Amino acid sequence: MTLAGWALLALFVAILAALAKPVGWWLHALYEGRRTPLHAVLGPVERGFYRAGGIDPAREQGWRAYALHMLVFQLMTALLTYALLRAQAALPLNPRELAGVGADGALNTAIAFVTNTNWQWYGGESTLSNLSQMLALALHNFLSAATGIAIAFALFRGFARRESATVGNFWADITRITLYLLLPVSVLYALYLIWAGVPQTLLASVDATTLEGARQTIALGPVASQEAIKMLGTNGGGFFNANSAHPFENPSAVTNLVQMLSIFVLGVGLTWTFGRAVGDQRQGWAILVAMAILFIAGVTLAYAMEAHGTVLLPDSNMEGKEVRFGIVGSALFAAVTTAASCGAVNAMHDSFTALGGLVPLFNIQLGEVVVGGVGAGIYGFLLFAILAVFVAGLMVGRTPEYVGKKIEAREVKLAVLAIAVLPLIILGGTAIASVAGAGLAGPLNKGPHGFTEILYAFSSAAGNNGSAFAGLTAGTPFYNGLLAVAMWIGRFFVIVPVLAIAGSLAAKRHTPATAGSFPTTGGLWIGLLVGVILVLGGLTFLPSLALGPVADHVAGTAGQLF
Repeated sequence: MTLAGWALLALFVAILAALAKPVGWWLHALYEGRRTPLHAVLGPVERGFYRAGGIDPAREQGWRAYALHMLVFQLMTALLTYALLRAQAALPLNPRELAGVGADGALNTAIAFVTNTNWQWYGGESTLSNLSQMLALALHNFLSAATGIAIAFALFRGFARRESATVGNFWADITRITLYLLLPVSVLYALYLIWAGVPQTLLASVDATTLEGARQTIALGPVASQEAIKMLGTNGGGFFNANSAHPFENPSAVTNLVQMLSIFVLGVGLTWTFGRAVGDQRQGWAILVAMAILFIAGVTLAYAMEAHGTVLLPDSNMEGKEVRFGIVGSALFAAVTTAASCGAVNAMHDSFTALGGLVPLFNIQLGEVVVGGVGAGIYGFLLFAILAVFVAGLMVGRTPEYVGKKIEAREVKLAVLAIAVLPLIILGGTAIASVAGAGLAGPLNKGPHGFTEILYAFSSAAGNNGSAFAGLTAGTPFYNGLLAVAMWIGRFFVIVPVLAIAGSLAAKRHTPATAGSFPTTGGLWIGLLVGVILVLGGLTFLPSLALGPVADHVAGTAGQLF
């Protein structure tokens, strides 16, 4: 651990804190449907979409209609992606003449991208054509991110509105978020990446001569445009198999910092937006501080473990890491990508020390609410906030209240239902794969480490993260099918209860705070919130801990010593 390493961590946190307000302000304008400077250029495009779809953006929806339209839209776009992947061989922009993707692989990939998981059982450059990357996958990179933010907006309206039967218009929300946020920022981001050395071309490859005189064929493609929305939308699916460890995706330490910032920036901004939406900016700052505590604790542990190394590598553990990023750049990226539901990697998590690899796994199993994916992080965090004020209400003997709304049995039950989905799917899927012959054929390693490869896969799928302990061979019908189920349930079995909570809260009247109300802005509240998240995160983490990373650490240390 070095001074330069700590300086990078401090710089990262400081930049994000500075960006929270301006990014949150722009998001709040979209939340309210207010005019932005981009409306002069993109306003006609927005209106054209509404006319083509027969949509009245001013006609709002109740939570059931909002959920139904969202689910039908996700299903239709998933089917489109499945068809494009299956027909890949017959479609244009396939310079490598790649075959169509098999049925189970296409299904897994379609669900992975529609759920913002972006789990990849394949190597992008050897499996997918340029058209598949630019259309089938990029479509979801924008729309799944926009969907997450739209759901967050609907929940914000639930807290902010009084005696209302509606939570917004799904089509208006997703259109505005895509047109006025994701698309323009991604264009600028892609131009920066091109300047930084990331390729953007329709060429399949280029031939090069190595220093030894050998000929090498290097894969190319429209990388920069895919990389921008991959990071900004916390998607994570890489153009190349090596993901952000590949120099054509992430050329330098500077691009590495920019990519990490872009993973977190919208999630951080949404905390400010929430405070503004409910009329109390302190609420947003309290959430951001709680997120920061959890994140800083995690990244500190990961950095310490990787810098400490192992008995055989006492100075540091550089296995599976890029020299241009080093220990701190790799540990920070791993903590960021799993605290958010991004899943992009610049180092191999499977090669981390046992306790270093514990941090990415724990981040996912908490529900990826430590900043989290765009939209998904904040609405997941607010589920824990609902349970935290319920616990506080039990302690003070009052009906719990949060930002002016009484939290009653319906909201608590729905929050528990949404939070319980993750441990049930993670532990259930891991149990099935750990006893089935097809499941046991997947891990590269045996014993605790092999078990952790399976556990990490189901944690990543259910948590909609997409990263992996890459020793697991997951491109089989067994894993493609089971992980697809985990991804779908992990996404939409959380979103629907969140929308139900939004509808229930929107219909309630505002309850002013009194002297007896539990304060939800100070240190006591932040501590309670962090504690509730850690306790409920243990529902998944503790049962798997003894069989996975800790057992791996103990077994590995014993093997090295004896």
